[in-house]
Amino acid sequence: MARYHYLGYRGSVGQNMKYLVRTGSGAPVACLLFGSAAWKTAPRDRFIGFNASTRERYLPYLSNNMRFLILPWVSVPSLASSILSRIAKRISLDWSTKYGHPLYLLETFVDRTRFLGTSYKAANWIYVGQTQGRTRNDSHMTIRVSLKDVYLYPLTSRYQELLSP
Repeated sequence: MARYHYLGYRGSVGQNMKYLVRTGSGAPVACLLFGSAAWKTAPRDRFIGFNASTRERYLPYLSNNMRFLILPWVSVPSLASSILSRIAKRISLDWSTKYGHPLYLLETFVDRTRFLGTSYKAANWIYVGQTQGRTRNDSHMTIRVSLKDVYLYPLTSRYQELLSP
């Protein structure tokens, strides 16, 4: 991940889940990192119906797909969406085993200057809007970054019921 992902990898902080995807013969093909959900993102919060208090209470039940890398020498049609679908089926149980609570929803941010979000769309992730072009370190609203598309993936059809008081 550190070598081939455009954002690199500096280690993980907080709750996280790492996946290394291999072929049947054991050769690595992809790496994924899921971590704590973003503290605030307006499109996600509107979609779920979060206000400040519900967000604080229920945010641990969301996870952010922070990194997704298919290794540069791997070229398999539909591999990315297949990987996303397979991980979505198991991540809540994996998370429960590691942290003692399930996940109800996944989120990711797709940099519009680099990607179209095709794999997420093909894996049935839901586009819910765009970021405002700021970072979590921008307390004075002066740092500008590229806009990101926000995608969500409900891990249960009951996510709205489970993420509300």
